Amino acid sequence: MTQDLRCSSVRENIMAMQKSANLVLMAVAALAVAAVALVSGALVTSTTVSSTGNIKAVGVGVYWDSACTNQTSSFDWGALAPGSTGSVMLYVKNNGTVPVTLTISFGGWNPTSAVTYLTPGWNCTNCVLGSGLVVASMMTLAVSQSITGITSFSFGITITGTA
Repeated sequence: MTQDLRCSSVRENIMAMQKSANLVLMAVAALAVAAVALVSGALVTSTTVSSTGNIKAVGVGVYWDSACTNQTSSFDWGALAPGSTGSVMLYVKNNGTVPVTLTISFGGWNPTSAVTYLTPGWNCTNCVLGSGLVVASMMTLAVSQSITGITSFSFGITITGTA
């Protein structure tokens, strides 16, 4: 009977040590999770960039409205955050007497490093626009998530209608 008591006491001690070991492991795991969350939070940063855009239209007119009464030659993209995309709706009108094919180009980046982090887009490249017709065109500007060192920028946009 003494031996049974000793075995029972040993089993209880082993179980108590296992519970203690499990508690220690859970505490270490909780601390590890908290440390990762703290470090991850410390690594988060963001920057907002602002810009302007200038439009030069060759053979076509660029307008803010579909009736083509409010012509524009520039616009501001506003404040764009890293990883975001801005958009502007413009209306392009063929003011000539023959159909034209629309193309676009971008240049004059200031600072010159902005071209590395900014990707302009347009939904009307190679559209054929008849005489006097208007097309709604969406300009977009995607900002890289990894943009650094740029707080403001500008670049030129040239929309060309070629007969």
